[in-house]
Amino acid sequence: MSAVVFPWLWAAFTVLASAAQTARNAMQRSLTETLGTIGATHVRFLYGFPFALVFLGLVHTALPAKAPALHSTFWLWTLMGGLAQIGATALMLAAMRQRSFVVTTAYTKTEPVLVALFGVVLLGDHLNGYAWLAIVVATAGILFMSWKPGAEQSMRPALLGVLSAALFGIAAVGFRGAIRSLDTDSFIMAATTTLACGLGIQTLVLSGYLAIADRANLVAILKAWRVSVMAGFMGAFASQFWFLAFALETVAKVRTLALVEVLFAGIVSGAIIKQATSPRDAFGIVLIVAGVAVLLSYG
Repeated sequence: MSAVVFPWLWAAFTVLASAAQTARNAMQRSLTETLGTIGATHVRFLYGFPFALVFLGLVHTALPAKAPALHSTFWLWTLMGGLAQIGATALMLAAMRQRSFVVTTAYTKTEPVLVALFGVVLLGDHLNGYAWLAIVVATAGILFMSWKPGAEQSMRPALLGVLSAALFGIAAVGFRGAIRSLDTDSFIMAATTTLACGLGIQTLVLSGYLAIADRANLVAILKAWRVSVMAGFMGAFASQFWFLAFALETVAKVRTLALVEVLFAGIVSGAIIKQATSPRDAFGIVLIVAGVAVLLSYG
């Protein structure tokens, strides 16, 4: 599973994943009005899990590599990634109900900056001056987008989006750890196995929660299968390529290149959802992207 053998393949996987995720997010966002935040969150897992099993079946059929053993370390990494992703998706959708699609996507794309902060706090990593400058610039972008004169609640979606980004970062680390813990010569087998197991855990957890706490919503999700199947497929499709990228390259590089999703979200916002991005929001997005670019180039 070396990136040296496939020097640019991870980048192609990341761009494909970003495009598919943008489409999936737009579909899920529309479902929040009828199913609520938790219901719309569950759609990507419940309806994505069968497609992940299909992907795994195709990989087993096409590749000569044998199925890897699923050990306790693998399950711990996968559980961490799966639970973090549930929380991240719910927070992202909650933020989208209060701010525009493209702005919320920009909030979640602060993930590389947050990963750097986690490294300082939890691992004692040392950052140079350029890295700190990047963090300041990106944070300024978040504040610039969040603050509006006379809008008392304008900080809430920003906080939801940034917390979502933090959990997405934890999820990515967990899934990459799970992929790399598997003993197999095929990075495709490792990534696809992790995807199926991760979606299985997420489907079980949220289905169990809804069955106990909100059975009516679970029934509504099942009844909304016609509009949910495509969102589930796009979610599984996007995750498949995210996991393939994680198998080949570090989370930091993959998530940084994933900033192209902000551009995709801008296209979707204007062409499909019909939400205007204000000059203030656009300038904030520029600051966030510039901050992450400095972090990558010089940090």
